[in-house]
Amino acid sequence: MQLSPKISATLRQTLPLGIASTLAIAPLFLSAGTVAAKPIYFDGSYVGAGIAAGVTNGGQQGDAATFGGNIQGRVAIPGAPISVRGAVLFTGSNSTVIPALTYDVPIADNVNVYLGGGYSFVQKDGEPTPLGNRDAAVVMAGAEAGIGEYIVGYGDVKWGIDAYKNSPASALSIQAGLGYRF
Repeated sequence: MQLSPKISATLRQTLPLGIASTLAIAPLFLSAGTVAAKPIYFDGSYVGAGIAAGVTNGGQQGDAATFGGNIQGRVAIPGAPISVRGAVLFTGSNSTVIPALTYDVPIADNVNVYLGGGYSFVQKDGEPTPLGNRDAAVVMAGAEAGIGEYIVGYGDVKWGIDAYKNSPASALSIQAGLGYRF
């Protein structure tokens, strides 16, 4: 399957930024585990909040890259390397809800990276969110780390496939935040 030149150009421009952003914050998570006197393996569920930055534009009116916030959560499945996740990306006028399933890989004490997919359900179709302006399949990659016993730092990149109304463009959003682990 060949991507249209517009989608291909968008991916060439935005995917490196998303990957670089995730890699840029990874050292923060890796060093966070050394603060605690006793190693804590990242094994819990959490809910958190932070920022969400849409970095793409669908090319039509109402498709502008949008800055907003996020509320994200993880429910760990005991004994399995998968998690059920949920995210709400929002602006002052619209939001999208993203249920997802991820494969989690521990890379250090108290630190996971994850890769997964889900679906974005936009509240008001046609109005911008940090991840496009219509319902779309979502692929995500990120990292999370425990900072002490109850605090979690997280960051991820979400790619909404064909996420703009009246446009074949995909959307890319970068999220970061802090959460409470339980």
